[in-house]
Amino acid sequence: MATDPICGMYVDERTATLKVARENRTYYFCCGACLRSFTEPAAELARLRRRLFVGVLLSAAVLLLTYLVHPPGAFYLAAGLAAVVQGYLGWPFYQGTVDAVRSRMGNMDVLIATGTTAAYSYSLAALLLPGRLPTAYYFDASSLILTLIIAGNYLEHLTRDRATSALRRLGELIPGEAHLLRNGTVEDRPTSEVAVGDLLQVRPGERVPADGRVRSGRSNVDESLLTGEALPVSKEPGSPVVAGSVNGEGVLTLEATGVGQDTFLARVGELLSEAETSRVPLEQLADRIAAAFVPFVLGLAVVASVAWYGIGNVGFTVALLVFVSVVITACPCAFGLATPAAIVVGTGRAARDGILFKGHDAVERAAQVDLVLTDKTGTLTSGRPVLTDLEPLGDLDPEALLGLAAGLESASEHPLGRAVRELAGERGVRPVALTDLRVQPGRGQVGRSGASELAVARIEEVPAESRGWVEGRAAPLEQLGRSVSVLLRDGRPLGLLGFSDPPLPGVKAAIGALAEDGIRVVMVTGDRPAAALLVAREVGIVDVRSGVTPAGKLELLRAYQKSGHRVAFVGDGVNDAAALEAADVGIAVGAGTDVAKEAGRVILVRHDFAGVPLALRVARRTVGKVRQNLLWALGYNAVLLPVAAGALVPVWGVGEYAVLPIAGAVAMALSSTLVLTNSLSLRWVRLDPSAGTGSFGRGAKSRTVHG
Repeated sequence: MATDPICGMYVDERTATLKVARENRTYYFCCGACLRSFTEPAAELARLRRRLFVGVLLSAAVLLLTYLVHPPGAFYLAAGLAAVVQGYLGWPFYQGTVDAVRSRMGNMDVLIATGTTAAYSYSLAALLLPGRLPTAYYFDASSLILTLIIAGNYLEHLTRDRATSALRRLGELIPGEAHLLRNGTVEDRPTSEVAVGDLLQVRPGERVPADGRVRSGRSNVDESLLTGEALPVSKEPGSPVVAGSVNGEGVLTLEATGVGQDTFLARVGELLSEAETSRVPLEQLADRIAAAFVPFVLGLAVVASVAWYGIGNVGFTVALLVFVSVVITACPCAFGLATPAAIVVGTGRAARDGILFKGHDAVERAAQVDLVLTDKTGTLTSGRPVLTDLEPLGDLDPEALLGLAAGLESASEHPLGRAVRELAGERGVRPVALTDLRVQPGRGQVGRSGASELAVARIEEVPAESRGWVEGRAAPLEQLGRSVSVLLRDGRPLGLLGFSDPPLPGVKAAIGALAEDGIRVVMVTGDRPAAALLVAREVGIVDVRSGVTPAGKLELLRAYQKSGHRVAFVGDGVNDAAALEAADVGIAVGAGTDVAKEAGRVILVRHDFAGVPLALRVARRTVGKVRQNLLWALGYNAVLLPVAAGALVPVWGVGEYAVLPIAGAVAMALSSTLVLTNSLSLRWVRLDPSAGTGSFGRGAKSRTVHG
């Protein structure tokens, strides 16, 4: 069954008539009020405010007429005022009851409408038919119950507004107009008319209307609402810019690369919407309970009232109050809100720091992780290595060695390939033209020059007869922490390439945070042992597996899984797609704006390893809040429903029913709000390794993006 995103009640998609499509997803609603709250939240909040104002005034008047002021016809006047409350404040609940009957699914409105109508109808009948019914009027109870429930709904809407992250309203960040450059002139056109390939001008202080790439101009752009990065990001020709970010001091000309639903904003919205449907095993129990909850409560109310009337001889009026107390005290909404409330706040909190959960069960999976396997290059390091050493092993000079390597890496997307091309460009070395260029996984780049095969590969690929000699020549470079590749011609080593890629700042603290949370970290890299160990020592990783091919990473990951570990694999998504997909949780680091193409269930928009422990911590806390909310919902109803049904009458007597209906309305109104408030504490989860795992708050401003 689907879940109403507003009240959390369960809705059968097969019979539901109230639904709306948004962000490629269909939402189902138990009543028209919930539908309006979803589609028109501000208008619904205003309606609740008006109803609450009227309810407070009239309920206060009914109380005065009932207990303090008794002019002639006081109870008739109280009945009239209570009728206004019943009709105006109760109208949404009557509409919801009709919707529930049509969809053949019980909801909270059925209980509220039934209980308050019973109290008011009996009071009116007793007033109009004196002597035929016991003289007891409950106009104050029916009015106060509705007013308190409306007050609870109003408080719940305010709380939900705080619980909903700003990233849930990402569409508001897109400006309504864009400055299009056409034929050398600037035209102001609606953003909806922007197409991929259009040139856009973004002036200082304006929001970017579409994803794009800078064609001309330089500026600093504030992306904090999108990636969580507090510092403005420098943009120059060729830099990507995302829709919704705020331009700084310069004028930028962009070429639109993503518009409408293809923007980074839209994809983030889809991921957050998808994460909202995450579920945990404990909720399966709540599903079964909630499906039969309303019929059960109505049945319990009837049985309890009849039993006290027939067996307990309490009289008709007390039996009526038993019925009203049971239906008013019950709170099925708490079951339905338990998961979405926590998930919305938790995933929204993570999104503030550029952490996105992808997939309906991503949060739950991340909460179970006890082992992290992490790549080195591009994950623990900047991923922008620099070619620092050229060591010819034959009669080539360094420039010729660089030219051959640049030819082999001419089409490579690997970070080491980029480093080779960058150095060749700086030195003005022309890449040697090669044919049949291709990538051999685990080996490197391969191409042909005439009849000869050339390759840039790991030292392990050097033929056995030359490997010892090459390792000896590479040892001094590896002692300096260099990653070493070998240029081969027909298997014969021609030279060594040494690359430097130091760890990112903050990685050591992040590794420490994982250790504090009881999560073991293993570095798994294709690099040589010396280079891998040097980085591992700097960041505090003890367990290192070096010289591992992509296939070897997958094999190691599966071995850990077979031994009972819940494994997260952290990689930059370049060569680790298979491991990211096979892991219990794949964490793609530095995904930037290319969210949709990244493998894995957790995406870190920024190149910041600190997002790994923060993502896992948020996931654990979120699932913990879900469990707390569900246990509260179960405990609340398990304790208070028997009380409402009369479990304490032997102790306190039937006099308790003078206050139980009102007390039940207060408890029910606050129950759902407590679930939301409990979930709101997730907004302050933060990563502060120095303070231990118990310290929470937001600390994103101290972090810096690298790479």
